[in-house]
Amino acid sequence: MSDYKSKIDQTKLPKHVAIIMDGNGRWAHEKGKHRVFGHRNGVKAVREVTEAAAEIGIEFLTLYAFSTENWSRPTLEVNALMALLVETVKNELDTLNKNNIRLKAIGDLSGLPQKTYKALLEGIEKTAKNDRMTLVLALNYSSRWEIVEAVKKVATMIKMNTCSVEDINDTLFTAQLATEFMPDPELIIRTSGELRISNYMLWQAAYAELYFTSVLWPDFTKEEFYKSIIDFQGRQRRFGKTGEQVNQNIAIN
Repeated sequence: MSDYKSKIDQTKLPKHVAIIMDGNGRWAHEKGKHRVFGHRNGVKAVREVTEAAAEIGIEFLTLYAFSTENWSRPTLEVNALMALLVETVKNELDTLNKNNIRLKAIGDLSGLPQKTYKALLEGIEKTAKNDRMTLVLALNYSSRWEIVEAVKKVATMIKMNTCSVEDINDTLFTAQLATEFMPDPELIIRTSGELRISNYMLWQAAYAELYFTSVLWPDFTKEEFYKSIIDFQGRQRRFGKTGEQVNQNIAIN
């Protein structure tokens, strides 16, 4: 096995990595098991990637755990996912604190089942003082929901005369998003071979590097995560400039 971790340039780490964890169902199907079996085994990948990110110095790791559209899945699967979330948060709490990792969540959290919501808030509260890395769970989240909510907040501000139409800009709007406490993701990873971002951080992904892998989520190991970081570090991020301009700035600095 290649030692990808040793090849990572510590001076070029993305501050924020966001992941679309996909493929649990297909992984289970390949083994003749129910989809819930895949979700349970996906927890191992969550643990591995969280540890890997913390080990190399990633500041924010956001995992797309449950979208607003996922409520349309079979009731048995949804109920199992909610129960698994409660179980996982409780089981991983000591590990999070031991590794100085703070837990946060984004999404319409009030729409979660009461037991799930309570366990999540407990995990957030008991890890609030940790500052090595922030692990963010996107739950009952969709980017369209988030953007509509931000528009409502701005409209309310105008109605209350706390800002005017002329005050609206990227900075003001970004401050109304669920992700206002962290930088935009520089790298977005999607597992399972699907080539889309499925209503995930549409505003924040404006200049994110996208990394797609055919590896199903339960098989996504630390090495696979490190491989994605190395791929990211091999790209030239231009932000609308030409490659020549970017190279010139690097030479000057």
